[in-house]
Amino acid sequence: MLHLLKEPVPQIPLPEKFTYPFHYTPHPLCVEAAEEVKAYIAKQEEWKEELASGKMFGVLIVQTSQSPIDIGYLAAFSGNLAGKNLHPFFVPPIYDLLQPDGFFRVEEEQISAINSRITALEHTERYLELNNQLKAETKQACQELASAKAELKEAKENRELRRRSDEQLSEEEQAALIRESQFQKAEFKRLERAWKQQIETLETELSKYRTEISALKKERKTRSAALQQKLFEQFRMLNAKGEVNDLCSIFERTVHKTPPSGAGECALPKLLQYAFLHQLKPLAMAEFWWGDSPKNEIRTHGYYYPSCKGKCEPILQHMLQGLEVDANPLSENIHKDTDIEIVFEDEWLVVINKPPGMLSVPGKEDQIDSVYQRLREQYPLATGPMIVHRLDMATSGLLLIAKSKEVHQELQAQFENRSIKKRYVALLDGKVSRVGKSGKIELPICPNPLDRPRQMVSEVYGKPAVTEYRILETSAERTRIAFYPLTGRTHQLRVHAAHSQGLACPIVGDELYGRRADRLYLHAEFLEFRHPVHKHLVCVQKEADF
Repeated sequence: MLHLLKEPVPQIPLPEKFTYPFHYTPHPLCVEAAEEVKAYIAKQEEWKEELASGKMFGVLIVQTSQSPIDIGYLAAFSGNLAGKNLHPFFVPPIYDLLQPDGFFRVEEEQISAINSRITALEHTERYLELNNQLKAETKQACQELASAKAELKEAKENRELRRRSDEQLSEEEQAALIRESQFQKAEFKRLERAWKQQIETLETELSKYRTEISALKKERKTRSAALQQKLFEQFRMLNAKGEVNDLCSIFERTVHKTPPSGAGECALPKLLQYAFLHQLKPLAMAEFWWGDSPKNEIRTHGYYYPSCKGKCEPILQHMLQGLEVDANPLSENIHKDTDIEIVFEDEWLVVINKPPGMLSVPGKEDQIDSVYQRLREQYPLATGPMIVHRLDMATSGLLLIAKSKEVHQELQAQFENRSIKKRYVALLDGKVSRVGKSGKIELPICPNPLDRPRQMVSEVYGKPAVTEYRILETSAERTRIAFYPLTGRTHQLRVHAAHSQGLACPIVGDELYGRRADRLYLHAEFLEFRHPVHKHLVCVQKEADF
C-alpha cells in the first residue's frame, strides 16, 4: 500500500508540520502524489461509470521509520468503491463492514428480510382495499353527518320561528314540535352510531395488519440501532500517541453525542489509521474530488477540498494528537496592523471598507479581532456601534454600521424589505457558459449539516435565494462579473457562482466551493440606502483593488 513517488523530488523540502486538514494549500509532495493517483484512477475502465457520479480521494505523504530519507504516499477513497472496500493500490478500511461473513452483513440481511415482510404486508391486496375503503367511508360519513347536522339546525330554526311568530300555539302543537325535535335528534344519533360501527369494523380488521407492521418496524428500528452501535464500536481509531478510541467514545463529547452515518469511512481517517498501524510517520495530506458534482453539493473534478466537519472533525481531533499540526490559518490575526478605512460617516452611521480575512463580528474561535471589536474601541458609545449586515470573513468591501439602536432598527428594516441596493464584483475561475451577458439565479440554500460552514442547494430544506448578475469582462480563464443579490443568504454569491445549476464557475480563491488562492476575489463595492434620519438617498461606492 506504500507507493514511492515515480518522479524524483529532492528539490521539494519536507513539510515542517502536518497539514491542518480543514484549511490548507496542498503541499507540493501531495500534489505529486495526487497526480499519480489520478493517473491510476483514469486507467480503471471498470470504475468509469461509478466514478462519473463523483467520489472523494485522499493522499497521505509518509516517512518510513527505517530510513528517514525514504518518503512515499498512501492513497484512499471515501466510502466504498464498486461495492467493495478492498482494492489494490488503496489502503483498507478501518473496519470492513462489507466482509461477507461479518456480523454487519449477516444482521443487514436480517433487517432486509424485515423490510421485505413490511413491504409485502403494506402491498397485500386486502390491506390496500381496507385502507381505500376506510378513507372513502370516513369521507362519506363526514359528509352525511355534516349534512344531517345542518338539517337539524335548519329544523330547529324553523321551530323557533314558528314559536315566535305564532304566540297562540296550542299545547298539542307545542308537543308536536317537541316530538319532532326529539325524533330528529334520535335519527341523527342512529346515523352517527351506524357510521361509527361501520368504520370500527373496518378499523378492527385493518388493525391486525397495522399491529403486525408496527411490530416489524419497531423490531427493525431496535435492530438497526443495535447494529449501528456495534459497528461504531469496531471503528477503533488510533492516534500518533498510540492511543485508541472507538467512534462512540469520540462522538460522546460532541453536541449530538452519536456518530453520523458513514463516520470513519472518509479518506483521511483511513490513511492515518493505516500509517499508525504500520509505523509510518504522516507528513502531509490532501483530498481531491473525482467526477461530476453531486446534485446538492458543490464539487469540481480535480479540485482539492478540506476535510468535512460533521463526520471527520471529532475523529481527527483524536487521531492528530501526537503530531505537530499547522495552526488554523483563520486563527491568525493578519490585520493586527491594518487600519480600517472609513468610506462614509456622519453622526448617525458609518460605512467602512472591510478588508478580506477580517470577521464582521467576533467568531467562535479565539479570533477577537473583528470590525465590531475595532469600532467598539473607536466609538465608545453607550450602546456601541451596531453592525447592520455582515460580510463573509473572506469577502472585502462596504459594511454599514449604525451608531444608535434606532438607526440600526431603521436600516435593518430596509434590508428586510429589500429596499437597500447592493452590488458586488467578483472574478470567476473560468468562462461562464450561460447565454447572454446578464441574468438571474434562483437556487434555494441551506447549511450542509455534516460539513458546516459549507452551504448546499436543496429544494426541500433551502430558503429562497435570488441573485441577478451582469458579466463585465471575459477572458479564456477568467470572468469579471457584477452580482446584485436580492436576498442575503449565507454564502449566496459563492454558491450561485459555483453550483452547476448556477454559473458553474466558482469565485477565484473560494476554497470551500472552488480552489484556494491568495484571497477570495469577491468585493462589496456599492451600497444605496435611504438615510434613516433625513431620508435622503445615500450612495456609497468603493471599487475593488483587484
